[in-house]
Amino acid sequence: MKENQKVRKAARVAGVPLWKVAASIGVSEPTFMRWMRFPLPEEKETRIMEAISALEKEVG
Repeated sequence: MKENQKVRKAARVAGVPLWKVAASIGVSEPTFMRWMRFPLPEEKETRIMEAISALEKEVG
């Protein structure tokens, strides 16, 4: 099973591509994808989930 399923599912349900999440939090897509390979610290996960929520509102 892949790490960070909560983040991956939230982005998928929100219809937000992971590259947009990366751009939103100010990191490159390769860096973000590297982060996604391992368990995230709580503060990083919170930051990412907030970005997904904000992007979801933009998408509609």
